[in-house]
Amino acid sequence: IQDGGGNAIITSDGSGTFTSNLPSADNTPNFRATMSADQTGLSSEANTKVAFNTETFDVGSCYDPTTNYRFTVPTGEGGKYLITAHIHTRATANAYSGKTCRLYKNGSFLTEGQTATAGDNLHQTRTNNASVTTIENLSAGDYIEVYGKVFGSAWTLHSEGSYFSAFKLVE
Repeated sequence: IQDGGGNAIITSDGSGTFTSNLPSADNTPNFRATMSADQTGLSSEANTKVAFNTETFDVGSCYDPTTNYRFTVPTGEGGKYLITAHIHTRATANAYSGKTCRLYKNGSFLTEGQTATAGDNLHQTRTNNASVTTIENLSAGDYIEVYGKVFGSAWTLHSEGSYFSAFKLVE
């Protein structure tokens, strides 16, 4: 089988074995990280960096789970990335009015997913969540970090169900 330019896309050896001649396409680098423990004693309305310190996988050695808790685009891997972060929060003092999951690029605010209510309607006895997903054009050396914030109460960032992941999109 050939493309419009006469280049072989798929070849056959004549006995039923086909070989693709297309360049391989993969979504690397990629990673997924979680938290091994809750982050407790967090102050109301303070941006708190999330310590995603356990890697589920890290193809391309692009995630730092020990020092900075950040995804860094490796050399030669600039392009578009799908980035997702999800956090679970719970107030420790009283009901609260909002929570947010924020992404920072190279130390500056990038985007966020936020839920806010009229009044203190997020109960302290229940775990609430916030998440953010975005596609970003990143260059080698750019880094992404996750922060959480709660409005109206001291709070805990729960490890259960919290995660951070990214992968390069095939273009």
